[in-house]
Amino acid sequence: MTAQAHSTSSKIIRLPEVKQRTGLSRTTLYTMMAEGRFPKPFKLNLRANGWTEADIDTWIASRIAERGAE
Repeated sequence: MTAQAHSTSSKIIRLPEVKQRTGLSRTTLYTMMAEGRFPKPFKLNLRANGWTEADIDTWIASRIAERGAE
């Protein structure tokens, strides 16, 4: 794995960036997480959660692939 690929896959992003990338609201994201249709965040500390950039990119790619399969 190159340094570039490693830094992309391990970058932590917070909710505002996840919302911007997906175009979904906070409520929709958390509903989808509860239903198992969106990656769950992990705890950064007591009050902060984050997702890996790779998890969000994979989810977006899967949505695009689903659209192509219809």
